[in-house]
Amino acid sequence: MKVTLSALDTSESSFTPLVVIELAQDVKEETKEWLKNRIIARKKDGGAQLLFRPLLSKYEKETLENQNLYLIGASKTRLLLGAEAVGLVKECNDNTMRAFTYGTRQNFKGFHDNNDDFLTMAECQFIIKHELENLRARDEQMIPGYPQAKLYPGKSLYSIRGYFGETIALYFGFLEYFTFALIPMAVIGLPYYLFVWEDYDKYVIFASFNLIWSTVILEVWKRGCANMTYRWGTLVMKRQFEEPRPGFHGVLGINAVTGREEPLYSSYKRQLRIYLVSLPFVCLCLYFSLYVMMIYFDMEDWALSLHEDSGSEWTSVLLYVPSIIYAIVIEIMNRLYRYAAEFLTSWENHRLESAYQNHLVLKVLVFNFLNCFASLFYIAFVLKDMKLLRQSLATLLITSQILNQIVESLLPYWLQRKHGVRVKRRVQALKADIDATLYEQVILEKEMGTYLGTFDDYLELFLQFGYVSLFSCVYPLAAAFAVLNNFTEVNSDALKMCRVFKRPFAEPSASIGVWQLAFETMSVISVVTNCALIGMSPQVNAVFPESKTDLILIVVAVEHALLALKFILAFAIPDKPRHIQIKLARLEFESLEALKQQQTKLVTENLKEEPQEGSKEKSA
Repeated sequence: MKVTLSALDTSESSFTPLVVIELAQDVKEETKEWLKNRIIARKKDGGAQLLFRPLLSKYEKETLENQNLYLIGASKTRLLLGAEAVGLVKECNDNTMRAFTYGTRQNFKGFHDNNDDFLTMAECQFIIKHELENLRARDEQMIPGYPQAKLYPGKSLYSIRGYFGETIALYFGFLEYFTFALIPMAVIGLPYYLFVWEDYDKYVIFASFNLIWSTVILEVWKRGCANMTYRWGTLVMKRQFEEPRPGFHGVLGINAVTGREEPLYSSYKRQLRIYLVSLPFVCLCLYFSLYVMMIYFDMEDWALSLHEDSGSEWTSVLLYVPSIIYAIVIEIMNRLYRYAAEFLTSWENHRLESAYQNHLVLKVLVFNFLNCFASLFYIAFVLKDMKLLRQSLATLLITSQILNQIVESLLPYWLQRKHGVRVKRRVQALKADIDATLYEQVILEKEMGTYLGTFDDYLELFLQFGYVSLFSCVYPLAAAFAVLNNFTEVNSDALKMCRVFKRPFAEPSASIGVWQLAFETMSVISVVTNCALIGMSPQVNAVFPESKTDLILIVVAVEHALLALKFILAFAIPDKPRHIQIKLARLEFESLEALKQQQTKLVTENLKEEPQEGSKEKSA
């Protein structure tokens, strides 16, 4: 018998909590009841058909402070049907990866009726997150108890985050891979730093190695990423028909592709918002960043003139102060701009989460690139002061790494530990007969900050990659500092995600997404930068004392040759290993064959149901 969602039980009193929802302390009882009914209602009635119960009983709420905390879970059958609905991919008994279906569940490796570990915790939480995010208003015009809180048909009722999954696993995989990939650069750069500091012509070999290295590591990463995501099932998982993101709003209508009822919003209005508001704002921020940069150079001139006048040890230390201050200002500006970019991107009202992320990444990358690297380009190609370039690069790199470690992990962890001690004392003082362990965990985690995803973590690695690759022939020690930072970054990020922030919901990912393109773009820019720096060196200029035109032509030719080599390497190294390509092609072939068989079966059944021509004439 086929199991349908309408047959599932939603009245289980005991279940494994997967998600915690917290409501405001002053929320009205009729609102709570309405929310509960929407969560446990059957799918055909517009509900999520999940399990729902308060963390504390009525008596416990009266004994303790009023905590509006509710636990969300789901029955085993509901989770399995949800896995089919979201297109979860699992490994079959024949070692292939296929989209899970409830009807063929016995064909999947590790499944049996009494096995509760077939779906991982991350997968269960992703299913519940998907169901809650797709709870949308139907006939309600307002939230019960709050007439001012208007609802329109199709409006999302939630915007929640959750727990570990493939997205975060991919970040840690990339962080580990990138750290070890930096070691050859660090090993080669160290002797260059120690022995041939001023001989820029000798950096040609090092810069050429850097350019080939940056291409190879990114291409090899794509192959390793394909291997990992195939094993996880996310490489095969179909994502082309994404649900609208929770923040998307519009007039309720019918999607022309899927035929589903969902909010619709004119792309013309979105484009007007992007080009008439977002783009001018970004340009204004870029101008302000350049203005701050010029203030930094005025401070550098002041510190240098002061040192030349006195020549003391104190003033020699003062030479580094402008760069340190500027590095701190850059970090503050980057963080403030990030909030503005998030607000603007959300206001643009993108339908898909992928489109939202792409526009947000583009806004933030453009500003961060200019904010972090504009001063270095100005020093290198306008001031042509290589000593100041080395000093500024080293100061910006080291200062930003120290600030990120403190602000992202150490300070929040210290504050969280102090809060944890207070929570444990409060729980130990309770006289109510409750599950103190569960209560303590929920209260402790609800006070944690919300982890906003891997965006900032990838951005930090992107900027680090820029510091290492753009000016390698001037400061080859940058890779060594990056390696040292990343060895601690792995532990500090794990600390941040496990002890400082709420665990984020699992989110299936097949790659690092738009960040792959960002890193590849940075590697292309590094070709131009390194070639130009080598061409500006005194040793290279001495070879062409009379004709600078010949020098420029040779530098441009070398640059084009290296770019051609990069693109040849990128083309020659397949993004997916051969065995993965064969498995994906086999799955595609089997899907087409299954579709043909299904169509043949339908045609045969229709022919059997049609009355014979003779019987038609007889009945007539």
